[in-house]
Amino acid sequence: MSLTGASSIFSGSSRYSNDFQQIVDRAVAIASLPKAQMENTRSEMSARSSALDSVQSKFGALRAALQNLESAREGYSTTTSNGAVASANVTGGAIAGIYQIEVLDLGSYTSSMSKDGLEQVADPRKESISSAASFTLTVDGEEFEITPAGTSLVELAEAINSSKAEVEATVVNIGTASAPDYRLSLRSTALGGVEIQLNDGTADLLDTTITGTPARYRVNGQPPAGISSNSRSVAVAPGLTVTLLKEGRTDISVSHNLASVTNAFSALASAFNAAVEELDKHRGEGAGALQGTSLVQTLAHSLRNIANYDSGAGEASSLSSLGVVFDKQGKLSLDLPTFSAATADRWEALAGFLGTSSTDGFLKHATALMDGLEGGGESILDTAIGSVKEEMARQNTRITEEQERIDQLEQNLLARMAAADAMIASLEQQVRYMTRLFESMQSLRESR
Repeated sequence: MSLTGASSIFSGSSRYSNDFQQIVDRAVAIASLPKAQMENTRSEMSARSSALDSVQSKFGALRAALQNLESAREGYSTTTSNGAVASANVTGGAIAGIYQIEVLDLGSYTSSMSKDGLEQVADPRKESISSAASFTLTVDGEEFEITPAGTSLVELAEAINSSKAEVEATVVNIGTASAPDYRLSLRSTALGGVEIQLNDGTADLLDTTITGTPARYRVNGQPPAGISSNSRSVAVAPGLTVTLLKEGRTDISVSHNLASVTNAFSALASAFNAAVEELDKHRGEGAGALQGTSLVQTLAHSLRNIANYDSGAGEASSLSSLGVVFDKQGKLSLDLPTFSAATADRWEALAGFLGTSSTDGFLKHATALMDGLEGGGESILDTAIGSVKEEMARQNTRITEEQERIDQLEQNLLARMAAADAMIASLEQQVRYMTRLFESMQSLRESR
């Protein structure tokens, strides 16, 4: 309801109606002062909530940078002397070194096709090699129940591919365009001689057309006869998987990915500095919504603890020993020449300094600090954000209740003033009536 208005709300329309409206507006304005103070408080809390969200975002990015550094520590890179022979994929737990791979035989897959003499299929979407509703597929002695969605050869192939059998089914035409002869063709997904058969309950439906052979390869020249495999993807060492591509020989070199660690340190410095800059917005002249709170000091102190970590032992004991410098402005920078000199041929020292988030070293120290600051629901930032949001919700409830009280006050005052206005207007009309009556009587006397 508007606090300003015209005297037209007063039905009596006395000459005091504007005064009555001003009285109502004044009373409502005074009653609204506590609500205005509440709204100012809510506005401050909203600004604090936005500031906390922004700070949490920066600290979340710092946590992600630490996780990226840990991933980079576990990372490896590979080079292959002859990429046409084999490709390599390396994961955590690998051992740096050179692995010689000699591919002796790529192997082949077993293939089977529906027999001659079965029902000839000219349209594979309408016809099939058997009218049976279900089939039994046998792959190396393991049986699979096959129930096609319909009676066509295409639906039979689709049902086989939907099963968990280690075969791939296709439909091929071995006839001509004018006299098509569509057959069901199955190929094993594993190398070697795999027995494949499909039975419709009365007869076997497949003939083996190609008997597969396993792949064979040597690692570092051993064993002389080669290693037999039913897959071209082979694990040749812990964390190192090789895909055989062509017969021949290649050397695969596995090394720690120092470039990824360097990039991760650079990203960590950037995320750290972004967190510092965010906190600086709430200090000094023109400071933000978190000015004067202990939270800013707590967060800043934790950042300094991360930057000043020192294991006290080893060739690399601190960030500064690696060329990651903590300056007077509280920011980190990566001195690449110093970092390169400190880490060249010293991977074990670098890995020892970093440690892991769950065991020891810098990563354990930094991650433990971050756990207390951000994430997990009970951290300092999460608690602060939750507290502000709860208080904002309570403040919104109080403002709503206060507005309802003000509205009720305004309605009551308007009703009372309208009644007074109507009464005064009625009295004014009586006064005018009596005045005109006396004036008429006076005029009548004078006329006599």
